[in-house]
This record gives sequence, C-alpha cells and structure tokens, in this order.
Amino acid sequence: MKASDLFIKALENEGVEYIFGIPGEENLDFLESMRTSSIKLILTRHEQGAGFMAATYGRLTGKVGVCLSTLGPGATNFATSAAYAQLGGMPTMMITGQKPIKQSKQGRFQIVDIVRMFGPVTKYAKQVSNGNNIPAMVRDAFKIATTERPGAVLIELPEDIASEEVKDNIYPVKHMKYPIASNSTIGDAVSMIQNASRPLVLIGAGANRTRIGQALIDFIDYTKIPFFTTQMGKGVVDENHSLCLGCAALSANDYVHCAIQRADLIINIGHDVIEKPPFFMENLPDAQKVIHINFFASEVDDTYFPQLDVVGDIASSVTLLTELISPQEHWDFEYYIRAIKEIRSHLTKYSYDERFPILPQSAVQTIRDTLNDEDIVTLDNGVYKIWFARNYKCAKPNTMLLDNALATMGAGLPSGMAAKMINPKKRVVAIAGDGGFMMNSQELETAVRLKLDLTVIILNDNSYGMIRWKQAGMGFEDFGLNLGNPDFVAYANSYGATGHRPTSYKDFKQTLNECVNTKGVHVIDLAVDYSLNHAILNELLKNMTCMI
Repeated sequence: MKASDLFIKALENEGVEYIFGIPGEENLDFLESMRTSSIKLILTRHEQGAGFMAATYGRLTGKVGVCLSTLGPGATNFATSAAYAQLGGMPTMMITGQKPIKQSKQGRFQIVDIVRMFGPVTKYAKQVSNGNNIPAMVRDAFKIATTERPGAVLIELPEDIASEEVKDNIYPVKHMKYPIASNSTIGDAVSMIQNASRPLVLIGAGANRTRIGQALIDFIDYTKIPFFTTQMGKGVVDENHSLCLGCAALSANDYVHCAIQRADLIINIGHDVIEKPPFFMENLPDAQKVIHINFFASEVDDTYFPQLDVVGDIASSVTLLTELISPQEHWDFEYYIRAIKEIRSHLTKYSYDERFPILPQSAVQTIRDTLNDEDIVTLDNGVYKIWFARNYKCAKPNTMLLDNALATMGAGLPSGMAAKMINPKKRVVAIAGDGGFMMNSQELETAVRLKLDLTVIILNDNSYGMIRWKQAGMGFEDFGLNLGNPDFVAYANSYGATGHRPTSYKDFKQTLNECVNTKGVHVIDLAVDYSLNHAILNELLKNMTCMI
C-alpha cells in the first residue's frame, strides 16, 4: 500500500473520527487515502480554527483530536493552536505536508523547518523520512499526546514519502495505567491534613481533564473540607455545593483569597503552574503548607513551591485519602462558611440588573438561567472571562470551556463548533468579544455548512476591552484600543446564519431563549457595558480588608 494509506490506517486504528483542516497540494495522496476511509474530513476556513476544533475534541473526549494542513503558511497557522493545546493539556495531533525530501522540485519555495519551529510548542514533532516508520510514529505520538500532562504532537509527511510503497504493519493500541502514589507519601498527606486546623481544597484543570469528579465528591462530602477551583477546574464538583467558595478567577485580592489567606493547608488537586495562578505562595503566611496531588511532580517557581508532592493517579490518591483520613474535631471551618455566604451575596449583586447595554454580570446570569446543567458554554478570551469564571456556576465537568493557560483570542467560536459536534443533544453557546470573534469569524460558514445548531453571542463594546480595563487600572490614558465593527447581524446573515440584535435586557432574555431552542446557527450582537469593571475589580478588590 501507499504510505498515505498506511497513515490513514494507523489513524483508524487509533479510533480517529474526524480530521479538521485545509489540505494543500502536498496532502493530495493523504486526502485520497482519507476519501475511502471511515474518517470524516471537516474542511475549515483557516488552519487556526481547525487546530482549535481538534484541541477541543481532545479536551472533551480525552482522545487525540487531529488536524491537517499543507506546508509553509498552512503549517505555520497551526502555531497558536498547538500552543493552545499544549498549555491547556488537550491531546492534539497536527499533520502537516512538505515538499519532496528526496529530490527538490522547486528549490526552497514555501519551505519552513516546521519540525524545529514546533518543537517548543509540542511534546513531539517529527518528519516521516521512511514510510515504513509511520505506524510506530503514529502510535508513539498518540501515546505521548494523551499521557499526562496531555498536549500537542506534530508529524510532517513529505509529498514523496506519502506516495511511496510500504509494508502493512499496524501496532495494537494499549492504554497505559498510571502508578499509584506510595503508601508513605499518602501517609504523610493524611498526617498533614489531620494536623491542620483550617485545611482547604483547591481543584485544578487536571481534575477536570481526567474525570475524577466522583472521587473528589466522596472526599469532600466525607471530610466536609471546603473547596475552591481554578478557572479550568470549574464543574468537577458542583459549584452549588454548600462547601464551595467559588472560583479563583483572579490571582489575588478577590473575596475567595480572604479564605485562602486563612487556610493553614491547601490540598491542591490537579493544578500546575501552566494555568494562571489561583494564588501566589510567596504572599501566603509562612506557616501555610501546600500539598501537590497530581500525575507529575510540581514545578517550583516563585509562585508555587509545595511542601509535599503526591505523585500518581489523581483519582487513586484522592480515594486512598478518603479511606485513610479521619475528620478531626479541631478542624475550624467557621470562617469559610461565613465567607461562602458573603461571596455568594457579593457575586449576585448585579445578576439581575436590567440596564442596557447589558452588564457582564447580568449577561452571565441570563445565560446561566437559560441553559441546563449539562449544556455547554465555550469562551473566547476577554475581560468577560473573569465574570464567567466568578459568576457562572458549573454543576457538571467540562460545561464551561475556557482557556486560562495560553488565554488566546479567536478560540471561542471553533471550540463551540467542536463541542456541538461531539455533543449534538446538548445546547451549546459560544461567547466571544467583538475583538476575539473577528479573529476566526469566517468559521461561521463552516458551522452553517455542517448544519450545526449553535448560538454565538458577541459581547460588543467596540474595543479590546480586557486591555482597555488594564490600561485604566494602571492609570494610563484611553488610547489605541477602540475598534470599528461590521454590522454583525448582516454579517451573520451573509453566511446563512441568523443575526439578532437585542435592544433591551428583556429582549436579550427572550432572544437567547429562542436561539438556543431553534435549529441553525444564531449570532447575537449584544451591546455590553464594562463601565463597572474598574470600580468593582480594581478599586473594591484593591481595598478589600477581608473583615467578613
């Protein structure tokens, strides 16, 4: 068989369902091999969108999402998507084309050293120089992509290698089981927790990624130790739980940090320093300790230097702690319980404010009230992400897909599209600012062509709002961040989607309810008012005294 046939066969052996991307001349043998396979090509309008879709597939399924590009400019367009998957812990494979390597036809035309370029943003990047090596390379790359912590891998398939004759030699897929932390380490963790006065649990992205929610729920319900989450740890345990302090949407000076400061032990489950810090250890009291529970050892830096590493399968470690620990009478959670009530009161202050343009808190609450617990919200990146992290309570894992690692703009719409493909029975709402939406807005055509039932909300403030907020917070003049936007309703309609522009708070509630319950792609151009950001997030939190 041809090497391209063998490559497709190796991908089918791994259970690949979709390949997202844009083929080029150098991929034509690969494309022909795919044509007669069980794998479906999802043709996108930009390679970056394809990469975001593949990464989201990996994030939601735990399997490797696959995307395809040609050489040169097509491959370089994967760079941001690769970093998104790599930092976010999303198993993703990028397959790129290349000119013939045995005999040049066009000199150095379009040739970039993609393998070297992607080395820093992937776990594995190699070129196929012998077609017979493809099965081993694919099996190795898939194993590396899914092994904790997951990430991006890249295989470059040159045009002449793709067409050469090779032998059929497929490797069986064997799933790895992670080791369990040693008895002595678990014992040390039990002692630290039992000896603490005010232990507190932190749930990070790794806990969400590996579906260990039940083990954590059992631990929290048994010990009654309160918990909080990172942005990417939302939903592992229902945030409506009576012991939930909320999300550390900021790194310091939010109300949840008052409780963090009071803890003498933080049990850190599934977090690592790639996600924006939920707290800075250098600012914590000297007597405070941190236990790191993860598949891998902690990476020490100025913000994070835990006193104990519990390395091994997270669910097994948490289950063992639950079995061996004894709740202690001297544990004092009285401050946390008061803090939970105060935090919830603070977060609901503007939830039902009816002013228009709409406040972000009110928009978040309207979306939360409209959707079921199983439905999915995907976020692009902007200042509104802070409000969704703080105010949108997730009851189920992976029901809010936000990026707090690379924190790139442009991923919200493609992520929502992939989420809907994977979960056709769930309602999906993709949220983007006007700046981030326009970075991959062309994928509306892809969504319409795929006949997805998807609602897209553009939070429109005619500017790059996150940077504008930070600019004001640092005392700078308002400069260089205002935008001129198209007519988003007409823009959506031109793609075959349906555009909407609410004119009041009540109109938005009604429009959103209609959109999420009506087939097709709907785009809501929603005017948003960020004027309270400075007062709430800068002044109030800066001067907070924690006298709850």
